[in-house]
Amino acid sequence: MALLPIFKRLFLFTFMSILVTISLQQKQPVLNSAEQESVYRVLSSINLDIPWRTLFPGDLCSYPPHGVVCDYFTDPATETVSVHITELSFGYLSDYTPNPPCSSNSTFSPLLFSSFKYLRKLLFYQCFTQTHVSAPQIPTTFGSFLEELVFINNPAFVGPLSGIIRNFTSLRRLVLTGNGVDGNIPDGIGDLVSLEELTLSRNKLRGQVSAGLSKLKKLKVLDLSANAFHGNVPCSVGNLTQLLKLDLSSNGFSGKIPDSLSNLQDLEFLDLSFNRFGNFGVPLFLAEMPRLKEVYLSGNLLGGEIPEIWGKLGGILRIGFSGMGLVGKIPVSMGMHLRNLCYLGLDNNRLQGEVPEEFGFLEFVNELNLENNNLSGRVPFSAKFTARMGGKLRLKGNPELCVDEKLSDGKSIGSSSRVLKKCNKPDIPNAVIFIAGSNSRLLPSPFHVKLLFWALLIVLA
Repeated sequence: MALLPIFKRLFLFTFMSILVTISLQQKQPVLNSAEQESVYRVLSSINLDIPWRTLFPGDLCSYPPHGVVCDYFTDPATETVSVHITELSFGYLSDYTPNPPCSSNSTFSPLLFSSFKYLRKLLFYQCFTQTHVSAPQIPTTFGSFLEELVFINNPAFVGPLSGIIRNFTSLRRLVLTGNGVDGNIPDGIGDLVSLEELTLSRNKLRGQVSAGLSKLKKLKVLDLSANAFHGNVPCSVGNLTQLLKLDLSSNGFSGKIPDSLSNLQDLEFLDLSFNRFGNFGVPLFLAEMPRLKEVYLSGNLLGGEIPEIWGKLGGILRIGFSGMGLVGKIPVSMGMHLRNLCYLGLDNNRLQGEVPEEFGFLEFVNELNLENNNLSGRVPFSAKFTARMGGKLRLKGNPELCVDEKLSDGKSIGSSSRVLKKCNKPDIPNAVIFIAGSNSRLLPSPFHVKLLFWALLIVLA
């Protein structure tokens, strides 16, 4: 009987909690019917085969599909609270981010730029892959709240970049990668004053890089790789002093790599590979970029020797200097200072001399490519080092480079052992001994042994 009051209190507490929950739910604002209808129509445009209205019949802000996000807004004049769509993400990414899946005939609904005034993020991942979808002419009235505009791997999404760029003063991320976007970068790009990431890789963009980029003072990531840009890299890129990543690879840039890039003191990733930069040598300003972790210049015929610039670059993890027309010896200082190096590519150059034995003490290196040079002498690495590297130690294409017999079993040095010649064993002369005296001369060691033997017998007799 003593437990009865406790059960009564527990029941009363539970009942009151339910009443409070119901009361709060009744006061919680719901998405207005026009905005809810627009969401249904947009979902149908990306996948008509899914019965969206049946699966999500209620308020889409209370019970939304993954990828649809709402937020609350308060009118400062009336203090009225309303709820609106703030994020729309389409395209199945993974089980952890199961956004609404797109179909092969997805279309782009114009409602996206007319019905969602408070939209902060819009993402399409592998939605427009077969049926051509023209990039929209975004209304100038849209986007005052927009912070992220992301289109990834939509090859059938085509049209000029100029139709997409608007005065998005709040935009932080513009990511258009793996699409069919073409044309030039418009000068209006400089009006995106809040932009922190500009990724336009793997499109069909062309022309010279707009000088308007230099206005993006908050930019941390600039990726224009795998397009058809040409001409000189503007010196004004060096004014983007907050950059952490600069990727201009796989374009047609020419001339000299601008020295102004030395102003990018926070830069960690630099990729200028596979362009047409001229024969001006490896940029010496790399020595002035102490936070650099990855640098790739491969595929540019810069020529010259590898400079002695590595003293302050101990944080570098990866270096790609393949196919650059480099000559001379590999600096020993690379092995001494680059203690954190994981990858070094010096293949397909005209490098000479011996492989620095200091490379064998780089404990973090997991790939070393020295193929197709004019290196000579013995491979200076231990069996332990070569076993750890395996097939990632690439040495073939160096006719005068040889490997010791103990490393040529095909296991410790990977495939290189089968193409490198074995080193000749050094000629070791017969041991000799020098006997001092007025008639000092060098005697062969067998004679000396016999002499000592007879002397010992005489002493013992």
